[in-house]
Amino acid sequence: MKRSRYSEEQIIGILAEHEAGVKCADLCRKHGMSEGTFYAWKAKFGGMTVSDAKRLKALEDENAKLKKLLAEQMLDAAAMKELLSKKLVGPAVKRAAVAHLQAELGLSERRACRLVGADRKMIRYRSCRPADTELRAKLHDLANMRRRFGYRRLFVLLRRDGEPSGINRIYRLYREEGLTVRKRRARRKAVGTRTQILVEARPNARGSLDFVHDQLACGRRFRILNVVDDVTRECLAAIPDTSISGRRVARELEDLIERRGRPEMIISDNGTELTSNAILTFAAERGIEWHYIAPGKPMQNGFVESFNGRMRDELLNETMFRNMAHARAVIRAWATDFNEARPHSALGYDTPKAFAERLFTAADSRAARSESSARISVAPPAPEGVSTKRALVPTG
Repeated sequence: MKRSRYSEEQIIGILAEHEAGVKCADLCRKHGMSEGTFYAWKAKFGGMTVSDAKRLKALEDENAKLKKLLAEQMLDAAAMKELLSKKLVGPAVKRAAVAHLQAELGLSERRACRLVGADRKMIRYRSCRPADTELRAKLHDLANMRRRFGYRRLFVLLRRDGEPSGINRIYRLYREEGLTVRKRRARRKAVGTRTQILVEARPNARGSLDFVHDQLACGRRFRILNVVDDVTRECLAAIPDTSISGRRVARELEDLIERRGRPEMIISDNGTELTSNAILTFAAERGIEWHYIAPGKPMQNGFVESFNGRMRDELLNETMFRNMAHARAVIRAWATDFNEARPHSALGYDTPKAFAERLFTAADSRAARSESSARISVAPPAPEGVSTKRALVPTG
């Protein structure tokens, strides 16, 4: 608004001269104004004194300030509504929020920072961090090869290749590249406490087996018999076929015993193939303790159920099998990769094969020490009532 050349006191003085008898034309010529301006002043300030004009000016100024405050509050409320759907955590999110308020509502940087609760130095900061192009490319390649691997297993694979970066850096790049694995479905969690299962820490102490179902590209269904070592987490067998009877299960276990040795215990569910006379005869002849879980309680056979979940998520849901020959080749290659290359979180992200080799080496060294101690007595025998059996360790 253009500022007037005359103050309220001067205008009231001019109007007082007119009331004293001075003509309007003379006043206009004397003070350099038009008659229209004079009559506008008379309509606004006629009959007022200087004190009344000052009060009017103060009221107008206060009204203008209140209008300005109200407008600012309404603008702040609109800005807060814009930010209601955003969780303002972290510098990057706050920078984006400030830029949004400046672009959409025309706020200044200072005001937008005050609303967001951010420091202006942080908003103006520009990172000097290198682009990590080569590492991002490696991470992309591994994520494309292992589509269901999270950042922890990808970090283990990168560390095997000699990458010195820490897990926090890998996780940051993993998030920035949008490689997060989407969970297929929510899992129901068991309610209550769980008791650890005590098993001797050595291979062949206990095994588990179960069936997994899938279908070929033509729609024909087939089954996969999975056998797992509960201690080393190795996949001892993954046998796909359209029909697997109890006799077939017994034959496959016979071949497995010839290659690896006899397990002391096997856990399975109550399927008709696993409760058949062929399986009962096989367990009795081989001296294997066969344990059946309670009906409807698959969590009692948790090791092989966990393996089945990994197979379903990483292999079966990702592969379309053309025929049985293709299914056998792909499943055999995946089982080999599971044992020899895939990091297992329960083993400290080591592979099941390497973990089993360490256990075999430790068992051989203990056997050698026991033979040497048997030849040379270095301590008196244990007193009566003291057990010298090997201690059991929790594995689940």
